[in-house]
Amino acid sequence: MERAVLVGLETAAPSVWNIDDSMGELAHLTETAGAAVVATVVQKKGKPDPACYVGEGKAREIEMVRSATEANVVIFDDELTPAQQRNLEEIIDGRVIDRTELILDIFAQRAATSEGKLQVELAQLNYMLPRLAGRGTELSRLGGGIGTRGPGETKLEADRRTIRNRISSISKELEAVRQRRTVQRQKRRDAHLPLVALVGYTNAGKSSLLNTLTGAEALVEDKLFATLDPTTRKYTLPDGQALLLTDTVGFIQKLPHHLIMAFRATLEEVVDADMLLHVVDASHPRAMEHCEAVFDVLREIDAADHPVVTVLNKSDLPESGPMIERLHHVYPKSVGVSTVTSEGLDDLAEMISEELSSWRVRVEEVIPYGDPVLALIRARGTVISEEYREDGVAIVADVDRVVADQAIKARPNGSRR
Repeated sequence: MERAVLVGLETAAPSVWNIDDSMGELAHLTETAGAAVVATVVQKKGKPDPACYVGEGKAREIEMVRSATEANVVIFDDELTPAQQRNLEEIIDGRVIDRTELILDIFAQRAATSEGKLQVELAQLNYMLPRLAGRGTELSRLGGGIGTRGPGETKLEADRRTIRNRISSISKELEAVRQRRTVQRQKRRDAHLPLVALVGYTNAGKSSLLNTLTGAEALVEDKLFATLDPTTRKYTLPDGQALLLTDTVGFIQKLPHHLIMAFRATLEEVVDADMLLHVVDASHPRAMEHCEAVFDVLREIDAADHPVVTVLNKSDLPESGPMIERLHHVYPKSVGVSTVTSEGLDDLAEMISEELSSWRVRVEEVIPYGDPVLALIRARGTVISEEYREDGVAIVADVDRVVADQAIKARPNGSRR
């Protein structure tokens, strides 16, 4: 197992995150990548040093810590400039990577589909392109580890033209993926089913909620970024309204812009959704900051104005109570739920129904006796009245558009109540 020293900078710049929480999350990211944290170094400094991020003296101190702990990688809690990274590598006798490269490495490990792998590779290449100078020889002798997975050493050692050609090639492939996804979403539109996307901070419980509501078998792990590729399942609300529910990649503070742009094809599932279910881990002490980080990303992809229901997950845990109360004041359209005990799921379904009320229409039709559409209306709609007539059942009901279309087709000889 790799051994890592973590480095953070406590600056005078205003931030909703304190240094301890940010470093704690960096440690979690490091462990998710498969390394052990052997030391943490934090420097108080007005602003990052343009040459070494930390002061040169602190950089030499970090090398002493790395040597004493026999660490082979030093991870910085912010994105380093190419110059900062090169200068640090001259002082530190080990790999130097930043938070962005760490997150990209985790994504490289998590990518399971060809689409996911392409998106990660594009993000890594765009990140690495300005950092190629002076790193080729060093990277060729690293022999793997955090920050070297994904595109592979041969690509990293290639010249800029080769890298740019590969970026262009991947971009074209991903554009084809985007087009396919657009066609798929249009087919869903043609089925007149609302699209609901699950969004939230990484590890908030989105996949667990999808599985609980739909019976899906999406991967659930207590790890950051367990889900990269979107999973869509059909879900029918108690009032009969059917919808399509999509689980998407989790967000995080300081999410690399390279990654947001590379995962555009995936994130369009969020952009094109009719509403969002924002899943929040209410047991986390920084849940409020997690919410702000999620909305930062939603604003960046132009999805912040979507109708949102906030799902305050893990309500079964005692520590969630005070946070649920706080969050409910900030996000009134919210509900506490537990995917473990099923607490609050009925309230959630009711809240979703209210948001999707525009998708339901009132039908007044005469349905022939024995027509299966009659059972469908009763199962998936809210029946206002029924009248048994000679030519069939005259029914008034609120149903979704799919059922309404079938009810109209079932009219005997064009009759209507």
